[in-house]
Amino acid sequence: SARMRPDSPWGLYLVDTFDNMLLIKELPGKGLFEPQPLKERPTPPVVASRLIEGQKDATAFLTDVYFGPGLAGLPRGIVKKLRLFGYQYGYRGIGNHNMMGIEASWDSKILIGEVPVYEDGSAFFEIPANTPIAVQPLDENGSAVQLMRSWLVGMPGEGVTCNGCHESQNSVTPAKRTIAMLKAPSKIEEFNGESRPMGFNREVQPVLDKYCVGCHDGSKEGRPNFADTSRPRNEWDGHYGKSYIDLIPYVRRPGPESDVHMFYPMEYHTNTSPLFQMLRDGNHYNVKLDDLSFRSLALWVDMNCPYHATWTEVSEAFRGNSDHVKAMAKRTQEIRSMYANLHEDPEKGSFMKVDRPAWQKPAEWVEPNTKAPEGAQTVVNGTAGEKMTVAVSDSVSIELVKIPTGKFVIGDDCKHPAEANRNEVAIEKPFYMMTTEVTNELYNLFDPHHDSRYIDQQWKDHTWPGYAHNFPFQPVIRISWNEAVEFCKWLSEKTGKKFRLPTEAEWEWAASAGKDTPFWWGGLDADFGPYANLADKNMDLFVCKGVNPQPVNHAEFEAFWKRVKSVDDGQMIPGWHFETHKNAPATVDPGKATACYQPNPWGLYDMNGNVNEWTLSDYKAYPYNANDGRNAMDPAFEKVAKGGSWFDMPKTARNGYRLAYPAWQKVYNVGFRVVCEE
Repeated sequence: SARMRPDSPWGLYLVDTFDNMLLIKELPGKGLFEPQPLKERPTPPVVASRLIEGQKDATAFLTDVYFGPGLAGLPRGIVKKLRLFGYQYGYRGIGNHNMMGIEASWDSKILIGEVPVYEDGSAFFEIPANTPIAVQPLDENGSAVQLMRSWLVGMPGEGVTCNGCHESQNSVTPAKRTIAMLKAPSKIEEFNGESRPMGFNREVQPVLDKYCVGCHDGSKEGRPNFADTSRPRNEWDGHYGKSYIDLIPYVRRPGPESDVHMFYPMEYHTNTSPLFQMLRDGNHYNVKLDDLSFRSLALWVDMNCPYHATWTEVSEAFRGNSDHVKAMAKRTQEIRSMYANLHEDPEKGSFMKVDRPAWQKPAEWVEPNTKAPEGAQTVVNGTAGEKMTVAVSDSVSIELVKIPTGKFVIGDDCKHPAEANRNEVAIEKPFYMMTTEVTNELYNLFDPHHDSRYIDQQWKDHTWPGYAHNFPFQPVIRISWNEAVEFCKWLSEKTGKKFRLPTEAEWEWAASAGKDTPFWWGGLDADFGPYANLADKNMDLFVCKGVNPQPVNHAEFEAFWKRVKSVDDGQMIPGWHFETHKNAPATVDPGKATACYQPNPWGLYDMNGNVNEWTLSDYKAYPYNANDGRNAMDPAFEKVAKGGSWFDMPKTARNGYRLAYPAWQKVYNVGFRVVCEE
């Protein structure tokens, strides 16, 4: 295409190797572009249509859900079902990142239902045709073990297939006979009602009404108020109900814009959320959710915690009326009916009515006995402080400090059921403990391919995956207990010394440094700023906006994580500092990711805060008995992680607090340190 004069039209020219140009075609007043030479050829064979005109469904065949990196490391048998959901995308002029909820999704999510996964990981099921569908693999409790942030579509009568979970498009289907091959396609099972858009008032508020509002009704200052569903109408938080705003700080989700790379399995599993950790085993004043209520909460979290269910609800909340949405929805329905054989009103689930159940008082709360046994006391034999340096490579070495023997009462007098039946524990042999947590640099000597990745920013306009946690000087995270054990074996072979994880008792003994308070520096209300990286005012820096995201001034509900606002410990996540990042969030300080706070009296840094740390021990009830098998290193049992992290309030970072995770799970804020036996 060319034009030879400014006033001539764009025409088609034939150009030879000598730049001679011959006009082929020119049309006055028109431009001719992108010519393509054609030649006659035989008609190619026509592939027969795979579609069945008029059919309203398709089928999906999954060879093996465990095939591919999406569920790498998960034991077979974890996935019991697949959850299917669809999307209703925003209409013109109404969509935005904060419309559906606080750090929720861009679009309305519509629950379709669930289908079974067979013992070998295969599945064969029906799906509605001409519908964008995402799939979530569920564990036995109905929690997603991986999140799918793309979608697939089946045409009418089409057979859609996939090899596994997030497998490469170039992967070859596993050559095996599966159970699903021998079955008819599974019908979609409803979950707690018919297919519907996901919203807080329909899915979650009834659970709060049934189990929570008896104590959390706004009558006591400092407690969340789950009884008040009104919208405050102050700032932007007026678009969401008060009970929703008060629940949001207790649940983790990736938000509207998170790291676009595939997550590690269980990155946002419900067991990483404070709400579910609190409710475990009736630990929260004997509140025990029934199965449906638990699954309803898990569903809501896995859907990214929406408040509004539909765009009609959004428009009513943000604009005071929904006439324009209804008009566009009507036209959308006409087009869908005409071309996709879909006749459902996309706004059908707006303001769905649901009965609010009465509060169900839990079984009587019997305060657990967490007092120290009568006459028990802390005794330290000898002194700590002797140091040992072990070279791991020419440039990397680790420093350890000798921990003396003694005895103490494990746990805290905090009335937490997981610390009931405290007993006196003797540390009979001295050991050396690493003064800091294992760093990315050290761990990458063992596994060069491990990536601790990023910690998610909040809100929108993200141009990078989050706050980096993979610099060499930062503590390693997203390491499973199994991987930490293998690291210890490698380190032992590398150095000729015997390294392992500390037992739960050894860890707590070393963290307390002979003190009998929740922290070596004092109680829960003590200023932790000089001593630990915990949830403080720097959590506000997660709120970012702008094309080059920067921390910004924000409404209170936007910085929703629980934190001690009166304390400034100088860090957000390890290595990220308040002064450094106020105007330059892409800068980190390599000197302040580990060992930048005061060490405890025995020379150990960051035992509380920074990152949680794996222990050798199984999560078993007290009294603690080192000889009852809890330290036998059986990967079938959940393992204890201790110490809290940058994400934790003091209450969940104290020496005695215990978290439990499967041995194979990589957790966003769990790392480890090692001990060396004499």
